Amino acid sequence: MKISFSTLGCPRWSFREITSTAVDLGYQGIEIRGIGKDISVPSAPDFLDANLPATLAELKRMNLAIPCLDSDCCIHLRETEKMVDAEVEAYVLLAEKLGSPYVRVMATAPVPQPVGTVDEGYVRDRAVRLGALAKAHGVRLLIETHGVWSDSEKLARLLSLIGSDGVGALWDVHHPYRFMGESPKTTLENLKPWLCHTHMKDSLKSGESYRYVLPGFGDVPLAEAVHALREAGFGGYYSLEWVKRWDTTLEEPGIVFAHFANFMRTL
Repeated sequence: MKISFSTLGCPRWSFREITSTAVDLGYQGIEIRGIGKDISVPSAPDFLDANLPATLAELKRMNLAIPCLDSDCCIHLRETEKMVDAEVEAYVLLAEKLGSPYVRVMATAPVPQPVGTVDEGYVRDRAVRLGALAKAHGVRLLIETHGVWSDSEKLARLLSLIGSDGVGALWDVHHPYRFMGESPKTTLENLKPWLCHTHMKDSLKSGESYRYVLPGFGDVPLAEAVHALREAGFGGYYSLEWVKRWDTTLEEPGIVFAHFANFMRTL
């Protein structure tokens, strides 16, 4: 089993602190969603061309992979198309240099809940075009079970219509369960042909809402999801997405990253 954590969980850490912690705790990868104040990965100093050789050397020395670059590129919005397309290209080119196979893009509103509507035809056409760009550089764009795409059957229909090797699925194990009432088995059956990467997180219901908790302390069926993925022969990463950057009341990264590594070893 390969585990990673998203840098969303350690917004105040330097790249060196991130890599050192990952190695110390037995992680095989780090998923990049900003470094420090730089939420845009291609703009972060460690990933600028002048500093990239040192960053690559550090990753090689630590024997760490970057399984995915997480962007906030919203490919469902017409009004920002030109700017966002350029951002997607920057992420793809950086992923190619890093040897990272995936770039996460957004195709719905940034909130996790399935609110609002999306022009599915527009998303499809744009994903086809951007997927071709990604594929040409040996990279795959991933659409996450997030927002309206928390409905995994709906996401599967979209991916089938896109029909591109340059576009795949990222299964956030939390959202289809919490918002759509899906079992892990159902989500996996729907997304298996396109599944590339996972996000792991846990929560408990809190009135009409929910609150994130340490993995294993909530009611999200993480063990069931891991078992189903193993049975299906999934060889990708189980990546902790701890949203500390967006919710500073959550537990500190050192505690959570250590807990997740130990928790996953019990499954």
